[in-house]
Amino acid sequence: MPVRELIDDSVLDLLLEQSLDEAGQLRLTGEGSMLGELVKAVLERALEAELTAHLGYGRHEVGASKSSGNARNGRIGKTVQTGVGPVGLRVPRDRAGTFEPVLVPKRAGRVAGGLDDMIISLYAHGMSVRDVQHHLLQVYGTELSHESISNITDQVMAEARAWQSRPLDPTYAVVFLDALVVKVRDNNVVTNKPAYVAVGVDTDGHKHVLGIWLAKTPLDVATAGEGARFWASVMADLRNRGVRDILIACTDGLAGFEDAIHAAFPATTVQVCVVHLIRNALRPVARKDAAAVAKELKKVYTAPDADAALDALAVFAGTELGCKYPQAVKVFEDAWDRFTPYMAFTAPVRKLLYTTNGIESLNYQLRKVTKARGHFPSDDAVVKLLWLAIINIEDKRARERAANREKGTKNAFQPTRLVEGLRVSGWREALNELAIAYPGRIR
Repeated sequence: MPVRELIDDSVLDLLLEQSLDEAGQLRLTGEGSMLGELVKAVLERALEAELTAHLGYGRHEVGASKSSGNARNGRIGKTVQTGVGPVGLRVPRDRAGTFEPVLVPKRAGRVAGGLDDMIISLYAHGMSVRDVQHHLLQVYGTELSHESISNITDQVMAEARAWQSRPLDPTYAVVFLDALVVKVRDNNVVTNKPAYVAVGVDTDGHKHVLGIWLAKTPLDVATAGEGARFWASVMADLRNRGVRDILIACTDGLAGFEDAIHAAFPATTVQVCVVHLIRNALRPVARKDAAAVAKELKKVYTAPDADAALDALAVFAGTELGCKYPQAVKVFEDAWDRFTPYMAFTAPVRKLLYTTNGIESLNYQLRKVTKARGHFPSDDAVVKLLWLAIINIEDKRARERAANREKGTKNAFQPTRLVEGLRVSGWREALNELAIAYPGRIR
């Protein structure tokens, strides 16, 4: 039955009258608001029901207290923080002092339902603990300490750690790795640290975020390590979680990555992101020449095979632009062994390996929630926020796609997740080619 039919008009009129501020505007949240009064009434009613269950008899039952050996003993005032603001309650007591409320426990300063979720959501959107504290006080009149908010957000760490250590599939067709830089206090010093995110494409063509890793800063250096030792630990983590084979690892040219991955996965092909190569090659080029140089470089990475690409690069090196910008040629020459695996495939696989944009778009969303932070107090704080942000990003896209499916609009068939479970376009053609190139390894 609708709640409206259960509430008398006089009760609603009184609530409305009491919820108007001095300007005649309706206050839905905050102290003394309409929702606050409703929450107060519901909680007090529930507390009375809990005490009745504890004592074993109802209110005003004559003689029941003598047979039970316990009785009601008035009420005590208490203010709790809720999702609609502070609410003053009258909590019932018993004479024996054995009544322990479940809904509003003793010494608890807040009712977790709704408020905790709100705090975690605000935190996941990039607000710092102090920003969340100010927002709750300003909008809802809810005053929580810095420590209380930190403890609430820390509740998700167990789930984040479980996600970070969950078992993975034995085989991934492609693994993309990219990084975003965050400021973290490490060894009592605030330093820039790369937080690496890995996205793997499984044998069904679905993308999954595999994990988040931050390098530890040695005591004798000022910056976090990004070399072979760090990447060896990342690859060991993947193996410990069940990964036995990676066909292709696509990176932006990370130092030490090739040796580390071959130590853990000897048969893996390492492919540098072509878009990163182009960006690096164009970095020393003057703006007026950028379009012309990019046009020449396109002949290199769209060549039919590695030999044709080498010829195209040699032709460009001999042109006026090539002589003017030898560094653009050198970028491709230095990365040639990691660039040419891409040339052995046709369009479907090339499209998959051409760029790490799939993971870069995720990192772009993650940077939006980290840029407002001065620095993070620990590596765990970084992992916590990034994990919450990934969940929040995916939930947001899930709602958008659910709405599209209801409307039957374009792309309504797409899965609900932004990364987790998103299928690579053109996967059927790419799978056939990968199965030929890597016989017996992809199932």
